[in-house]
Amino acid sequence: MTTAPAEGHVLPPLLRDLFPARSVPGPAGEVLLHVQHVLDTEVAPTAAQRDRTGGYPHQAIAALKRTGILALAVPREWGGMGIAQELSLEIMLRIAMADPAVAQIYKVHDDLLREIFVYAPAAFRGPLARRVVDGHAILGMAVAENGRTADSFLQTLARPGPEGTHFISGRKIYATGASGADLVAVSSFDPVRAQQTGSIRDGVRMDIIPHDTAGLVFHHDWNRMGQRATDSGTVTLEDVQVDDRWNALSPDAPLPQHVSLRFQAGFSAILTGIGIGALRAVCAFVPQRARPWGTAGVDSADQDPYVRRLLGEIGADLFGAYCSVMQAGRMLDGYEQGHVTRNAVAMAASAARSVATRAALRAAGDAPAAAGARGTDAVNGLDRYWRDARTLSLHDPVDWKNAEIGRHLLTGWAPEPGLYQ
Repeated sequence: MTTAPAEGHVLPPLLRDLFPARSVPGPAGEVLLHVQHVLDTEVAPTAAQRDRTGGYPHQAIAALKRTGILALAVPREWGGMGIAQELSLEIMLRIAMADPAVAQIYKVHDDLLREIFVYAPAAFRGPLARRVVDGHAILGMAVAENGRTADSFLQTLARPGPEGTHFISGRKIYATGASGADLVAVSSFDPVRAQQTGSIRDGVRMDIIPHDTAGLVFHHDWNRMGQRATDSGTVTLEDVQVDDRWNALSPDAPLPQHVSLRFQAGFSAILTGIGIGALRAVCAFVPQRARPWGTAGVDSADQDPYVRRLLGEIGADLFGAYCSVMQAGRMLDGYEQGHVTRNAVAMAASAARSVATRAALRAAGDAPAAAGARGTDAVNGLDRYWRDARTLSLHDPVDWKNAEIGRHLLTGWAPEPGLYQ
């Protein structure tokens, strides 16, 4: 095991010296040590059961709430810890090793906070920060809609209500984390305001709605082969009355241009975490329970040179994925500090998504070969790694990431900011 650096709070190695220990200074390091303990003792041991039953992971999220993790992405000036995005990606990856469904729920919370504190009115930020920092409120998301294409929005409509309110009606899909969230971020479109101002942008809203608001209905209809405990099903809104003070989107605020890139980096972190989790599970299984192949002429499966080669190649792929994810995080931080261009971040985020997708799918699909037929026993749960990786990898086509990198390399093209590029 790696000899950890003395300074700061030291997070344990992800997997021996290939993914060594990490030192995190200050209060954030203390929180992350607590998070890691909860992951190891409460979240990981129950992940297979959550995969079997599905539904929102209430107990796992409650355990993480007690660590203070929800305040990490809140800016320091609003009472949070304001950690760098690179460190947030490390957290997502570590949670994904324990349970990638829980990691995706946390990712939504982290992403939303980083986005909202950029464009929200000043009067909105204080109350939201207090709900998160002091009240341990977690945010869920109800944004995607079932349009003809994946980027079709503006079907959920807001209409003016009594003074200072609106009524929202519509249907959302892929509402990750919403069913168990304390606060749900809901996008909608106010055609009246858009017509009055002559600007579609002015009609777009992002309301933060308490979970128990009348008319907000969670259908719990998520039934995919993987990421089952995200409960990312349908949410409908039936004349949900919202207070305009909780519309996070200030009409005149500039929108951040790298939101989609942050989302992609987070998916890459979770995919890499799934892959490392699968590899770690197989590496623990092989020496103790796998049988060596007869012609290998060895006493235990971990001495088989082909087993070593297979797991070594998978480990090397995952090491590359880990490094690319961390680089994407550093580029995101650099962009916010004005040090790099958006296109440089886009290339890094797309490259990380490409590498992480391949590495995760190979790890989840091929590493169990080293365990042999015994590894397929349902009690081991090795199949869930592939089901989770395959499901998450389909969030949007990785082939488009590769094509965009290639187009840039060939022509110098830079993608315009958009929902997926």
